[in-house]
Amino acid sequence: MQICNDCTFALIADARMLPVMSLRDRKRARTRQALIDAAAELFERKGYDETTIADITATAEIGARTFFSYFASKEELLFPDAAERVQAAVDAIATRDPAEGPAEVLLRALSQVTATSDEMVSPLAALRLRMIQTVPAVRGRALQEQLRAQREIAKHLAAAFPGQLDPVGAAALTGAFVGAVTGALQALLDNADGTDPAALRTAMTTATEVALAPWRR
Repeated sequence: MQICNDCTFALIADARMLPVMSLRDRKRARTRQALIDAAAELFERKGYDETTIADITATAEIGARTFFSYFASKEELLFPDAAERVQAAVDAIATRDPAEGPAEVLLRALSQVTATSDEMVSPLAALRLRMIQTVPAVRGRALQEQLRAQREIAKHLAAAFPGQLDPVGAAALTGAFVGAVTGALQALLDNADGTDPAALRTAMTTATEVALAPWRR
């Protein structure tokens, strides 16, 4: 293993060598997570509308002006990994195997996301789903995130599989994929009752595979 001043290199599961985060990046990640954790605790205890950004920064022991270096708004705290999940799907499309069809690529992206993070089946995810049902601002943000994800993924799918999908077909497949994940998570987290995250991930993947069965090779 090679060591340098700002980063080290570690062998990861897919046998590629990737740089570990620098000290500055690790500090930023900790600050960001502190804000997310503080917000989740306050939303749960006080309610979303009753919690201010000042409350969140005070609980996280972070300067109020620092907040906007990490998040543009209060509702964004409930969707911290949305962009990363979209990028995972785009990356899976870009690195597709010739034997993979569009549905297989999306399922692989889901598998990779859930293998590296429990966020989708975490207490924050359960809180987010409850807030979507009860808080108009959060519901609006969720719709924006979902539409953005579907458009971005569908665009890349149509470009990658021109012989199989036109823009309408790509949009339909992506909508089925996003809807299956969202619906499965809703049902699973509503009835989780402390279920192990690994079991939730497995159940979500199985449900999504069933939903995408008509598109699978």
